[in-house]
Amino acid sequence: MLRTQKLFLIIILLIGFSFLATAQKVIYSEPDRDDNISNNFMIIGKLNNNCLIYKNQRGDMHSIAVYDAQMKLIEKNALDFLPGKIISSEFLAYPNYCYMFYQFQKRNIIYSMAVKLDAKGKKMSDPIQLDTTEISFFASNKFYSVIFSEDKQKIMCFKVNNKNDKKHIVTTSLFDKDLQLIHRSEIGIQMPDRNDFLVDFVLDNSGTLFFIRAAGTAQNDNITKITLFSKEINASNVSFTDLKVPGIFLDELNVKMDNINKRFVIVSFYSKQRRGNVDGLYACYWDQSKSKEQTNIVSFSDELRAEAKGDNNLKSAFNDYFLRNIILKKDGGFIIAAEASYTSTRSGMNSNRWDSWGGNSIGIGSGYYSPNAWVGDFGRSSMAYPFGRTTNFNDVTKYYAENIAILSYDSIGKVEWTNIINKSQYDENTDYLIGYTMVNTGDLLHFFFNVQEKRNNVLTNQSITSEGQINRNPTIKNLDKGYDFMPKYAKQVGFRQIIVPCQFRNYVCFAKIDIN
Repeated sequence: MLRTQKLFLIIILLIGFSFLATAQKVIYSEPDRDDNISNNFMIIGKLNNNCLIYKNQRGDMHSIAVYDAQMKLIEKNALDFLPGKIISSEFLAYPNYCYMFYQFQKRNIIYSMAVKLDAKGKKMSDPIQLDTTEISFFASNKFYSVIFSEDKQKIMCFKVNNKNDKKHIVTTSLFDKDLQLIHRSEIGIQMPDRNDFLVDFVLDNSGTLFFIRAAGTAQNDNITKITLFSKEINASNVSFTDLKVPGIFLDELNVKMDNINKRFVIVSFYSKQRRGNVDGLYACYWDQSKSKEQTNIVSFSDELRAEAKGDNNLKSAFNDYFLRNIILKKDGGFIIAAEASYTSTRSGMNSNRWDSWGGNSIGIGSGYYSPNAWVGDFGRSSMAYPFGRTTNFNDVTKYYAENIAILSYDSIGKVEWTNIINKSQYDENTDYLIGYTMVNTGDLLHFFFNVQEKRNNVLTNQSITSEGQINRNPTIKNLDKGYDFMPKYAKQVGFRQIIVPCQFRNYVCFAKIDIN
């Protein structure tokens, strides 16, 4: 009897170890000789069980690499229909096809284009012209913006003409998921104050456009006024309402469209004085159905500050933090993740949040949360330029990425729980190996980032539960030596699967990780 029990226990342990080995599986692609560290890439997503990655060499050579479930390269298709060098590109992925949106300039005309590609990156139809603009200069930056509704059924291409300081012209073209034009409009937005600017254009599932006019005391300064504009699907004008900013100074705004609860959510750090220490979080909800605003301001407690401060003091504990992710809950609440990041140089030129204002709040995540169901959007991707951030040879810039603060708020903006993931990362002259990516697996939020062990970067995963409990998971297994992960450029391609770019010698390759 005892022998039978021992045998049964051994079998159970073997099954358990087998499950753990397969649950946290890492598969690498082979380094491609064309994928050197100077190239740019974009993880499009998983289509028909293949992983598609857009690659750009020397600015004018474009291709899509197709990897199978074992990350073996099965095809590499040149995008020879593109007109050489393009200004920008982005993708929207569906289960078995994707759209590529791109812009280019020919003589004095800017073209905004889209093309439908199949699950192997091959053109399914001729490119479609979304809009054009005549200009008198050479454009080096993105001219048009393309936004999508959360359900991917509505697509909008828009531009903002700000030549007139007093009145900006917003031109929109709304399409359905087949890129059939629904409505085109040109709207003038009055800009009464000198420091007014338009930000945060969001499209809801019905096709209604929302955006914000914000104003501060000076350029690159705190925001003191917010006006919310909305344009319904077939409207040629906008409605607007001034939102409350009750005697505080807001940082960079971050917005989300809550399609389940029909609410527009605005979140920002705030200070009690201009360019002062970060005091807490401002949350404003706009209820579409009731045309009603609800604003809540929550100051950070000394206990939370003590956990988050790093090398700062209590008052300046959150001065280096920037909002990275907002996750909406089904009950109308939300969770934010903010990361402490800054730079320093040997010459003493250290950065602060004002130097980087308007550009640091990147990677805003998407998805709805409930204790048993977090629904993510794995369709959209952005270009990665991991090797582009360097300084001159006369100085050395150190990039730092430190603790992650995770805070949960209820449907009226009150704090439910808070926690801190402790990490300390830095690198010289580039930041592509530091930072993190957040992965939503329905039951947990996972945070992947590198930790240094004996001068080597090792990818680690810490997760947080719906009650705010942090799980410090063991180091990920089957990590091959020689691969340095770039987690901040990773993309979630399934509920429990991500693609992470990594550097192997002088090449870029990709790893698929199945999450336990």
